[in-house]
Amino acid sequence: MVTSTTAQSDLLGSLTWRCIGPFRGGRVVAVAGDPMHPMTFYFGACAGGVWKTTDGGTYWQNVSDGFFKTAAVGAIAVADSDPNVVYVGMGETAIRGDVSHGDGVYKSTDGGKTWTHLGLADTRYIGRVRIHPHNPDRVYVAALGHAFGPNQERGVFRSQDGGKTWEQVLFRSAKAGAIDLSLDPNNPRILYAALWEVQRTPWSLSSGGPDSSLYKSTDGGATWVELTNNPGLPTGIKGKIGIVASPARSERVWAIVEAENGALFRSDDGGATWERLSEDRRLRLRPWYYCHIYADPQDAETLYVLNVQAWKSVDAGRTFTEMTTPHGDNHDLWIDPHNPQRMIEGNDGGACVSFNGGATWSTIYNQPTAQFYHVTADNQFPYRVYGTQQDNSAISVPSRSYKGAILWATAIPWGVQKAAISLYIPTTPILSTPGPSAVRREVAGRCCAMITAAGRCVLSRSGPNPTVAGAPGISNIAFNGRIPSSSPHTTQTCSMLQATSSFAPRTRAPVGSPSALT
Repeated sequence: MVTSTTAQSDLLGSLTWRCIGPFRGGRVVAVAGDPMHPMTFYFGACAGGVWKTTDGGTYWQNVSDGFFKTAAVGAIAVADSDPNVVYVGMGETAIRGDVSHGDGVYKSTDGGKTWTHLGLADTRYIGRVRIHPHNPDRVYVAALGHAFGPNQERGVFRSQDGGKTWEQVLFRSAKAGAIDLSLDPNNPRILYAALWEVQRTPWSLSSGGPDSSLYKSTDGGATWVELTNNPGLPTGIKGKIGIVASPARSERVWAIVEAENGALFRSDDGGATWERLSEDRRLRLRPWYYCHIYADPQDAETLYVLNVQAWKSVDAGRTFTEMTTPHGDNHDLWIDPHNPQRMIEGNDGGACVSFNGGATWSTIYNQPTAQFYHVTADNQFPYRVYGTQQDNSAISVPSRSYKGAILWATAIPWGVQKAAISLYIPTTPILSTPGPSAVRREVAGRCCAMITAAGRCVLSRSGPNPTVAGAPGISNIAFNGRIPSSSPHTTQTCSMLQATSSFAPRTRAPVGSPSALT
């Protein structure tokens, strides 16, 4: 006798997955380029593994499916001495409330065709991977560790046999992990490491504490000297720190520091003393999400800082001008050590390639890597699928197309370009022409509206537009993620039901306490 459960199982087992798009990139915090093949680049998606292009970003192909056991990529590096060797650290360290953890380190020795897992699974979130410029078997990993609690497998790890074995060469405490790591290519025995004390909860983020610190090694990571309180650096509690050594001038190093009196700092004596440079707040907005800094490989005066916008300095960090990128919220930058005009950049909209120093970039509308908070379908035939994309608009795509392929032109984005969180669509037959006009959309914990076939029904709005700078104080209540739901049983009215996530008054929190800007 065939039961209904068995029949349903057989039916579902006969289904196969197919991609219906949209080809609009999602958040990328890890990028790298092949130093020998000018059209080859890699990026790691926060929700989609590793992707590779061999034509300068025109087409991207996933190269990690079937090998990786987790999807979020936190760091990626290609060996300068052998570009067939690629290391990937899993788990992004831009630890949003919905962050996805990883399972350690993977390695490819054939340019991404195959991959081997190298361990360090309990590091969970990896911020940087650095490879010795002349020896691809010597590799360093900056591991943040667990975001939601303490653990021991965090700090800086070193392998001298291509990842077969690992040494934990720098460890501060069970509540602080390594967030950034820079290697001096002129003398690869010199490394700088930044450690971050941080605690994430579903409703808050505590950034900073006595274990947030800065270190230097001059013997390849065997021993370390603390630089945290050296002359010129800010005093008191520190939070997240970004660090980079100049490949163009030995002993020059920059640090961008989250602190009460934080700023951008530069040392020209290998970290012994520091000079305060730019205090522009735009370089340090939402420091727990950014604090990314990069040095030009050939010009000691050129420096890049990534934040909501991308910034470039040509006077060693004193002043900055904005560098346009295809999407905001910028997280990673790789610059060709032999040709600084060639680079790849990662942001909340995907990965983009430039061959003219950032004057123009390749498209981000060729990467099916978007992160969707919600997905649903309507009841027309063929049905359309709706989703709310992280840091982008809501979007609708057809389930099939008479053109043979589901093209970008058939997608329908709508709403403001902000972090769409929740989406609901009624599925009653009254919706004779379903589409964006029949979808309710929410943005960043604030209810926008529901537009139905019967007309627009405005729901109450909870909280103001989010800000990232301003005077301390309590703002209006905003829900953390999803907001109250409306009834799916009628398209004529909208009724507030219950919150689907916790909420609390938002306050601006100092370093070392739960952050309001989560």
